[in-house]
Amino acid sequence: MQKVNRVFLIAIFFFTCDANTKNAIEKSRIDSYHYSVIKKIIAGNGAVVSAHPLASKAGLEILKMGGNAIDAAIATQLALAVVFPNAGNIGGGGFMVARLSNGQLVSLDYREMAPGKAHRDMYIDPDGTARTDKSQDGHLASGVPGTVAGIFASMKYAKLPFAKLIQPAIDLAQKGFVISQREASSFNGLQGELKKFNTVMPVFVKGSWKAGDTLVQTDLANTLIRIRDQGAKGFYEGSTAKLIVEEMKRGGGIISYDDLKNYVAKFRVPHVFDYKGYQVVGMPMPSSGGVLLHQMMKMIEGRHIASMGFQSLQSVQLMTEVERRAFADRAEFMGDADFYKVPVKAITSTAYLQDRMKDFDPSKANVSSRIKAGNAIPYESEETTHLDVIDKDGNAVAITTTLNNSFGNKTVVGGAGFFLNDEMDDFSIKQGVPNMFGAIGGEANAIMPGKRMLSSMTPTIVLKDGKPFIIVGTPGGTTIPTSVFQTLVNIIEFGMSTEDAVYKPKFHHQWLPDTLDVEKGFPKSVRESLKGMGYAIRERSAIGRTEVIKVLPDGKFEAVADNRGEDAAEGW
Repeated sequence: MQKVNRVFLIAIFFFTCDANTKNAIEKSRIDSYHYSVIKKIIAGNGAVVSAHPLASKAGLEILKMGGNAIDAAIATQLALAVVFPNAGNIGGGGFMVARLSNGQLVSLDYREMAPGKAHRDMYIDPDGTARTDKSQDGHLASGVPGTVAGIFASMKYAKLPFAKLIQPAIDLAQKGFVISQREASSFNGLQGELKKFNTVMPVFVKGSWKAGDTLVQTDLANTLIRIRDQGAKGFYEGSTAKLIVEEMKRGGGIISYDDLKNYVAKFRVPHVFDYKGYQVVGMPMPSSGGVLLHQMMKMIEGRHIASMGFQSLQSVQLMTEVERRAFADRAEFMGDADFYKVPVKAITSTAYLQDRMKDFDPSKANVSSRIKAGNAIPYESEETTHLDVIDKDGNAVAITTTLNNSFGNKTVVGGAGFFLNDEMDDFSIKQGVPNMFGAIGGEANAIMPGKRMLSSMTPTIVLKDGKPFIIVGTPGGTTIPTSVFQTLVNIIEFGMSTEDAVYKPKFHHQWLPDTLDVEKGFPKSVRESLKGMGYAIRERSAIGRTEVIKVLPDGKFEAVADNRGEDAAEGW
């Protein structure tokens, strides 16, 4: 018997499993079918949690059809490209971390990369002005998309035919789905930018969207059909590639046929570390998330944070200073390790991290202008979306994908129906100039053709006794690593319920700007005490949308979707 926590109702398109059809997906459409968006579920056979109820449901139906967690993750990812276009995508990229039922650990990098015509100073005017407008909006902001290549690379571990995995997304695009008030508001707020940055007006351009409207995406459906029938070549070559290149030419972009044809998703060695008997599995470079999480967890490991208590002045101040130091290292040392020698072993060593905390003072705030990157001797964005899946055989998957900013570069490929990313802004376009999330970078993250931009995405799996215990990740730009960090500390150190670990207010410090961001609802007394210690406090909107699956002592799966959005958990 599954236990569910239903929070609110939304009118949407619904499809169900039908064993009598080839694709096992019900084709009929119910225009105003109402069902509960499930925020928490406990189930024994498998669970999916993602940013949209229809995407989570797509993944669940694949599990019910006999697919494994990889199959379900692929279906969920593709459905998100249809129903969550501000972040779900085929025009962006992402990372996958997985623990397979045989114990194998997998990390897959399908991050976007700089086009062949990209160069170090491409966003700097002759007078030295950094043109963040060009790195954040419009055609020139797009890196070469990696999502489709990543999906086909992950098919190595799938069980079901790809045609079955993509069919829910095709159905949702062809037949349409009913949008919520939040989605309507999002589309309405985008109208001006869509008209400014598109050479062919996309389906999203409309006088006014309202809750209950049906979004049909015929061009996107046709693109998905080409991918279904032709594989990765249906995106990186042929008609879709032609549409992408023609869009680039119309809008002054630089992605070429060769850029598309030569893109390769890369399997990498997962970044793994131990924390108090748990094994934490994350992404290596070009994700900064795995290393940042490693640094932050290890800097608190010997400081008895559990005894300080959740969101006490002492624990918040310690975690803030840990975050500050890790992000200072991010700015100095981290980038695509295929192009820059990132001193990972050095900056995660015990001696190094102990040295980083020597100037920590529990009675006052440090100042970021005085906190620099450590002395490492080498040994060798805010619209993203995350999903978690686990199946009864113990396959566990954490995937974070992104367009970078909400709706990417605001450009939909004419005739193809999907948004392109603005990931070029995640490079350091000029040393000392922050990107849209305020992150500073340097030489390690400078633009080079074929290079992958540094990312904050932090898909993470925590193992206990070698088996999956926590699957976690979130969107949120530079707040991603700190949100994952806090969620894990909440569960492992403070012994909080999964719901509280996800829902309770979060905070964030990223070295520069020297500001401690807190969510609304953060304890006022702690905030005032931190101000008295010298911290600049800024209240901000929601930090991330953290998704968690936790394996309970009885072996069942507890899936919790963040209440900061319309995220949904499914299981059976």
